[in-house]
Amino acid sequence: MDPVLRNTPAVARTPVPQAVDARRTERLCHATGLLLVLSGLAHLVVFAVDGGPWDGPVSWRKPVTFGVSFGVTLIAVTWVTSYLRVGPRPRALLLAVFAADCVVEVGGITLQAWRGVPSHLDMETPFDTAVSMTLALGGGVLVVLLTVFAVASFRHRPSGPAGMDLAVRSGFAILLVALASGAAMIARGVVLTRTGHQEAAYHSTAPLKPLHGVSLHAVLVLPALAWLLSRTPWSEPLRRRLLYAAIGSYVTAVIGAAVWAALTY
Repeated sequence: MDPVLRNTPAVARTPVPQAVDARRTERLCHATGLLLVLSGLAHLVVFAVDGGPWDGPVSWRKPVTFGVSFGVTLIAVTWVTSYLRVGPRPRALLLAVFAADCVVEVGGITLQAWRGVPSHLDMETPFDTAVSMTLALGGGVLVVLLTVFAVASFRHRPSGPAGMDLAVRSGFAILLVALASGAAMIARGVVLTRTGHQEAAYHSTAPLKPLHGVSLHAVLVLPALAWLLSRTPWSEPLRRRLLYAAIGSYVTAVIGAAVWAALTY
């Protein structure tokens, strides 16, 4: 070896700032998602102690289901987007806004549950109107952010083990159905509220809830299945067949929920 090269001190490798920021944002999102899930579970205990109806516009069900659902979705999206071909800085920014929006949504719903009033579509007082409109606006932000990630998954093939690209794209495609059904629920409810049909507005969301709930978590279930299959000793063709079957089953469930919504809407 050349003496000059041998005596040259090694240059210390420093992490790329963008990559470091992305990892910090990931940790923040995972921690935030976990706190939202714990908040939901804590309100399940509150429901067990306090009682009251489980269904309806005013119940402990909403902070429970929204806390768990938003927390799981935030963790899932943070993980799944690591397979997308998106720059570290844009991804970190989008995830940070997404996490903040999740906190606002769950926080507003939880606040109204403790006040004993509906969280959505409630225009009874200026404060309730402000909360309802904030939640509606936050829902719009969620639609934009998740649509951006969905488009990114189709513009460039996601990375990851065999089948992950198909699972991520399918998960985001089905997630778009959840976003559309959620937007439809809010839009119809606001129209009914504005036209003086407050009670009808509360009940108008029921037909679309199963469709919204089923399609919301495909972005976690399908990539998680692809990841688990990649850890098995099975051949790649077999793993892909199992993944195709799972996607087909999920799509069938979504179609079934959509048909039920159409018949009862």
